[in-house]
Amino acid sequence: MADQPIIAPTFIDVDIQEAQAPLNTVIAPPVWTSAPSSTAEVRPAERQRRFVATLDPYLIVVVTGLMAIGLMMVYSTTFDWSYQTYGSDLTIFFQHVRNMIIGGVIMVLLIFIDYRIWKRFAIWMLLVVISMLIAVLIFGDDTFGARRALINGSFQPGEAAELVIVIYMAAWLGSRRTQIRSITYGLIPFAMIVGIVGGLVILQPDLSTAAIIFITSGIMFFLAGADLKQIAVAGILAGVIGFVVAQLGLLPSYAEDRVSSFISGMNNLTQAHYQVQQAVIAFLNGGWTGVGLGEGRQKFGFLPAPHTDSIFAVIGEELGVIGATVVVLLYVAFVIRGFQISRRAGDPFGALLAAGMTVWVVSKALLNIAVMTAVVPPTGAVLPFISFGGSSLVVLMAGTGLLLSVARVRIRQNNAPERRNAVTNYESSGRNRRSRSTTR
Repeated sequence: MADQPIIAPTFIDVDIQEAQAPLNTVIAPPVWTSAPSSTAEVRPAERQRRFVATLDPYLIVVVTGLMAIGLMMVYSTTFDWSYQTYGSDLTIFFQHVRNMIIGGVIMVLLIFIDYRIWKRFAIWMLLVVISMLIAVLIFGDDTFGARRALINGSFQPGEAAELVIVIYMAAWLGSRRTQIRSITYGLIPFAMIVGIVGGLVILQPDLSTAAIIFITSGIMFFLAGADLKQIAVAGILAGVIGFVVAQLGLLPSYAEDRVSSFISGMNNLTQAHYQVQQAVIAFLNGGWTGVGLGEGRQKFGFLPAPHTDSIFAVIGEELGVIGATVVVLLYVAFVIRGFQISRRAGDPFGALLAAGMTVWVVSKALLNIAVMTAVVPPTGAVLPFISFGGSSLVVLMAGTGLLLSVARVRIRQNNAPERRNAVTNYESSGRNRRSRSTTR
């Protein structure tokens, strides 16, 4: 029952009751109210009710909860920096709110649009993203030895590549069917597509985004029906390529430092990466209930990037283990609902699109949380819907809009036959009643 959409009462709802009533039951005629003075006043409200009835309330509540926590934590981690830089503690917070509004508008537009239309443009979207990834290597802003952004740092093509690769993989894998198990038509083209996109991202360098692309694409390849032997071969091949790249010294110096410090920190935490040490201190300061919202100290010059990469550690310090657990549970709820939407999708493209979006979000969350808890080396991944960042937040909300579109199309498909059957049953019931009345 929880999965059934809430539909506003209409005349068809009354018709259903009459259609299901026994023939010998006296049915009172419906009470018709006076017609509204203006049809134009009714239509927008009716359209709004219909739109709301096709939304997935569970997913919306989860995403809203994560973004609400994000609003609190972004202000908590930026008010001092904002005051020191702009003379107001709200300037950076308002930038986050602006990004959230932009993402919200895009999300609503994508909910309205039938997700199946994007299957036609998947190849063009991929080509555009590849072009932007090449452009950022040539014309991108050089920041700390990396070229990741365009337009004065306001747009990161790598973030868009994460979303587009999910759309393209859903379209490509959904159309391959049994060919996915073929090495010629499955594994080799898959490796080439992912390798090109991921390789361009690595050249920026942006290892965390590349890792998300590889992980998400690999899981989608498996969910589409790839042979486990292919997955094993792809994993071994990726490991060999990574080892060769590392041996040739092609990886950025910071990546080698992070890996070596992570290995050292496994035996002695004092030898771990600086960011990991400060994150552990933040969690220890927070305890079970935290020191209070806005009262954390690690964000003041100790934790690197407390508003983006290290925001989960700030949550652990200010809201404690309980607050961090709530965040984790919200991501778990997102995963459950996302895969439910995928399972109920009406076509392979929708199923893979919903599954890919879910895997993408949870991979980013797990990677960020794993870094803050010293499970994996530092990567620079943000916490979805919570961390500050224009490109990341807007792209994540766009992905949520696509996920909600998959759920909305399925709900509309389920409702349409019911309404047609209700009208048919009511007309049939009316003819039977008139026939019995004539006979008598």
